Amino acid sequence: MTIDDTQFLRRAIELAGKARAAGNQPFGSLLVGPDGAVLAEEQNTVVTDRDITAHPELKLARWAARELDPATAAGATMYTSCQPCGMCAVAIERSGIGRVVFALSSDQLAALKPSGAGLPPVRLEGPALYDEARVPVEGYYD
Repeated sequence: MTIDDTQFLRRAIELAGKARAAGNQPFGSLLVGPDGAVLAEEQNTVVTDRDITAHPELKLARWAARELDPATAAGATMYTSCQPCGMCAVAIERSGIGRVVFALSSDQLAALKPSGAGLPPVRLEGPALYDEARVPVEGYYD
């Protein structure tokens, strides 16, 4: 962690406070380019946008994938107030962003929540129909 990393993380935490003050979940993120300039900032807007995917990390990953060339994305760092969830982590990976620095870990976040505050588990069933499902996929990644 550098002094700059600490300052950018503090900005992410500040954005999380702004999200909470606006009635949203308390998460904030920013994307910093290879040259150290802030490229974009976001905060959670799940409640106000009525969009369960309106996480700041996902919004920044989408922005980076649209707006940045691959080299710039690879040299960029996302600073976020909390470790990205699974949905956001995959989007960040696919966007090409090269580094993520977070303040709270997922375990630390869970410890701050009252018991029973998490989402109910989803029952997953599968894999199924392998022979049929593989047809459109085979050869795609060659």
